[in-house]
Amino acid sequence: MAETTEPGGPTGPAGPEEPTLDEQIAAYQREFRDLDPQVEKVVSALGRLNRRMNVAYGRQVAALGISNAEWEVLKTLVLAGKPYRLGPGELAKRLGLTPAAMTHRIDRMAGEGLVTRDRDENNRVRVIVELTDEGRTKWLEAMQMATDFEEDLLQDLTPDERGSLGEMLIRLLRRVEHAQPDAGGRLTDLD
Repeated sequence: MAETTEPGGPTGPAGPEEPTLDEQIAAYQREFRDLDPQVEKVVSALGRLNRRMNVAYGRQVAALGISNAEWEVLKTLVLAGKPYRLGPGELAKRLGLTPAAMTHRIDRMAGEGLVTRDRDENNRVRVIVELTDEGRTKWLEAMQMATDFEEDLLQDLTPDERGSLGEMLIRLLRRVEHAQPDAGGRLTDLD
């Protein structure tokens, strides 16, 4: 499909083209004179990079036949360590989900063979969700795809630049975590 120019900029099959960072910052400065263009460039670039990386990761897990939501459960179970088991309530808490949403997700994943859901042998009232061999295989495949993507993403940076960038991003992350300690999961004030 050929691109056309309409008010608001060129369009293509995906819709209006996003302005460049410089165009965005210039527009913001016209409307809000107190804007620091250096800060806005960093924050906007991080936002765009995050969005594009999430799209890329989403495509990767979709190619494996799982959703981003399922990937998050697999990742959380792996991070829990062997034997890769957690209760549904703990999974929901770590993922910032409601218990109902977590139950729905576990039901779907158990049906796909990615996790099992069984009663705890020591407490028959408690349910345990455990990663299956199939779930671990999907996690490993997704990790390999992500590693390849991330290596390609950072290929133009030297090892020292990668280290410096990582340290700077961690400093920013710590500041946000300190200012907004509840921002790691789902925020009820944004629902």
